[in-house]
Amino acid sequence: MQLSAILESLLIASQEPLSSEEMARLVRARVAESEDLLLLESDEGSSPAPLPTWLTALASTSPEETAAAVCALNLHYAETGRAFTILDRPKGWKIYTRSDFSEFVRHLFPGRKPERLSGPAMETLAIVAYRQPITKAAIEAVRGVSCDGMIQKLLDRDLVRIGGRADLPGRPLLYQTTDLFFEHFGINSIDDLPNATELRRIKLPELENPAESEQQLALSATVPAPEEAKLSDPS
Repeated sequence: MQLSAILESLLIASQEPLSSEEMARLVRARVAESEDLLLLESDEGSSPAPLPTWLTALASTSPEETAAAVCALNLHYAETGRAFTILDRPKGWKIYTRSDFSEFVRHLFPGRKPERLSGPAMETLAIVAYRQPITKAAIEAVRGVSCDGMIQKLLDRDLVRIGGRADLPGRPLLYQTTDLFFEHFGINSIDDLPNATELRRIKLPELENPAESEQQLALSATVPAPEEAKLSDPS
């Protein structure tokens, strides 16, 4: 039994992404379980049969081997024209339908409509993504306008989350991107963003008032915002 086929079965069965380390651990755990059963049979006086050679070979499976096996699976999928592929996401590997078939798959979910973010929301999200963790005051210093509504929209869509408090007067909240942000935009870290290193070095405008008004943000969440285009669901 090939390692690639075993990993494929794990990825199909799992509801969550699996890292290379976790898949290697699961494979080794299966071998250890078989070895324990042999020891149990030996203690009971019977003569256990040896483990199959293919199973013994998996006893030292490493994360590097699982990653290589996943890459081999993807190569096989591409060569045979399969409708899916395995992508590496922040939480691990996961099987996804290829984007070529997104228009067909979309009909499985007729109740879901494509959603987009407005221009101001995208600008706010970009600032958070490149300069996280960042305070609301710092975001507003860059954009030059109040960002209460935009931040609340990003929080509601689970693209941005509160990551703590800054060591500044008033202990303002710090905002950073979520796992959904990375998954939707197909990246694993901030370093994968275009020109990430250069843009993170640029000095932000000086803040007139570094303390953040959290009550104002909470109040804005209760005021209906005008209808705007929203974020599209990932395929």
